Order: sequence, then C-alpha cells, then structure tokens
Amino acid sequence: MKTYGAAIALSLLAACNAPETRQSAEAQTARPNLYACDGCDAILERNAAKLTAQSVMTPPGEPGDRLMIEGTIFEIDGVSRAEGVVLYAWQTNTAGLYANAADDQITDHAHGRLRGWVKTGADGRYRFDTIKPAPYPGDTLPAHIHLVVLESGRRPYYIDDVVFDGEFGVTPEYVGAAENRGGNGIVSLQRKSGAWYARRDVTLERHP
Repeated sequence: MKTYGAAIALSLLAACNAPETRQSAEAQTARPNLYACDGCDAILERNAAKLTAQSVMTPPGEPGDRLMIEGTIFEIDGVSRAEGVVLYAWQTNTAGLYANAADDQITDHAHGRLRGWVKTGADGRYRFDTIKPAPYPGDTLPAHIHLVVLESGRRPYYIDDVVFDGEFGVTPEYVGAAENRGGNGIVSLQRKSGAWYARRDVTLERHP
C-alpha cells in the first residue's frame, strides 16, 4: 500500500510540473504592465450608460470596403459571458492615416475620426460596423484595429489589435511576437453580401 501511495504521489507531482499545467497557471497571472497604455483613456469619452452592443464607426460616404467586426467578450475563465464591458476601437482610413478628427473630441487627433464604443449585454456580444483599414504608409506593420477594454470599476487596458490573417505584415515573426492580450487578435476574413466579416472574441485579463 505504501508503494502504491508513493506512486500516486509521484504521478501527481509530475502532473503539477507538466509544461501545459505551468502554462495554464501562467495564463492566470496578471500582467504587471496591464495598465501601461497610451491613449486608453479615450474609452472614457462616452457615457457607458448610453452605449449599446453595436457601433457604426464610419460616417456616411466614408470610402472603403465595408467590414463587420463582431464577437463575444468572456470572463477570465474563457466560458462565462461578460456583461457590461465597454470596448473602444479606433483605426486608420483607406490611406493608412488617422485622419479628419472631429474638432470637439477630447482625445488628441492621433486616433482620427474612425472610432467606436460598444457595451456588452448579458450575452457578452458586440459588433462594430466600419471599413477595412489600410497599413501605415511606408511601414511594415499590418493593417489593424486598436481595441481597449473597460470593465466596471476597473482601469482600462489595451488588448491585441485586430489584424487580418494572410495579409501584408502578418508574418511568422509578427505572429510569434503576439502577446495574446485578451485572446488572439488575428482574424480570418469572410466575404458576405458585398462586405467583409471577421470574428474577434475577447477573454478578459486578470487584474493585478
């Protein structure tokens, strides 16, 4: 019986030290730089009480291919749907520029005009109606959409940008360097009824 018990103990010890177990534990550790975020305060420019789960980021007549970004925001367990979470997005136009900012916006013009805010309901879902952005002119970064999360009673933080799988700049090096903040930001595009569709689910980060 002692030998059998010792074998079980050794098996349990090995399981606790397995790479996948350690990685799971690490994934549940708060990032020390979670709140290090230049421009995240822009998420506070809209009254969260008035937000809905859908936002149109582009004014009428904005040039570009129509793009729908939608998904579900989950709690840190990756299963429970997160209600009342605000998600802020901003992006470049078809020239790769953050251009034509509104004169009355609080944030400086670095974020440009193409911005949107949503807040999840009980189902955790959200949707942005926008256009497909272009990469920065003369740069190697892929076209992307910035995302910032705000949970009730917490400080805002950024998550991995939305980028488009297989397109310019989404290299093996880029993929390998991804932090996977809030989950994987690399999305696949699908064409439906003349518009692009992509799904970007979000898993909330653990707070320090």
